[in-house]
Amino acid sequence: MGFAQTKGDNKMRKYTDKKNVQKKPYYTNRFWVAPQIPKEDISSDEVFANDIEKLKEKFEIKEAYIQRGQLVIYINASDNVEVLTYLRDELAYNFLNELSAIDWLDKKAEFEIFYQMLSTSKKKRARIKFFIKEKEPIRTVTAVYKSADWAERELYDMFGVIITGHHYMKRILMPEDWFGHPLRKSYPLQGDEEASWYEIDKIFGKEYRDIIGPENRDSSRVDEDDTYNFSRIHHEVGFGEKPSSEVVHTDYQEEGGVFLIKSLKKSDSKILKERP
Repeated sequence: MGFAQTKGDNKMRKYTDKKNVQKKPYYTNRFWVAPQIPKEDISSDEVFANDIEKLKEKFEIKEAYIQRGQLVIYINASDNVEVLTYLRDELAYNFLNELSAIDWLDKKAEFEIFYQMLSTSKKKRARIKFFIKEKEPIRTVTAVYKSADWAERELYDMFGVIITGHHYMKRILMPEDWFGHPLRKSYPLQGDEEASWYEIDKIFGKEYRDIIGPENRDSSRVDEDDTYNFSRIHHEVGFGEKPSSEVVHTDYQEEGGVFLIKSLKKSDSKILKERP
């Protein structure tokens, strides 16, 4: 059994498994998978059929189909730069709208990488996909599409996907010394232990952990009796003052209401233990 240090130098926290931790908070069906959108044959669209035939002459196409009027193509990870270059130069897909990943590490030990493409002249969209192992690097496509620059940095920052050849492969949203990658399914929804102490340690120092306490990173939590962090809830009582017992909660609506909208009172609200 392993242990991890938390508050102070002499206080320890029992180790907990970090495997797919986003599955544990709040809902038991967080990873419920919706039924797949029907896949249509490539032959049902003349433009996409022509695009696939030309791509097959140059590259190995593992799978291709149409979904929601969009072409979906699975390729080899090693062909990503060449395929995108061909799509731009030969098939008129002149925009790279987005690129990112899907975390299948727990299920398949792989990431699914995708590039979202747009051809403004043909008015068609295509999504290029491939799978890679957790620490398998992919090549940058910034030389093909400039729009990939920040998106690739975010891919590294949020998922930890290693991208070679990028001119500035640094984190873009999280601090450079942040621990972990927040969009992985193994990353807790409210942040891990390092996240709860990050700003305390940076601003005040670890010696203030016992004095200040860990950060609350649950954005949905509002404690109406906490006048240190929510000092304006009880009729704007002073910072740290005791909440008044004479507080009357107002309606969730301005005076006079809104046409055709029923006024909701706090006394009528209910907290559901589980989704219906």
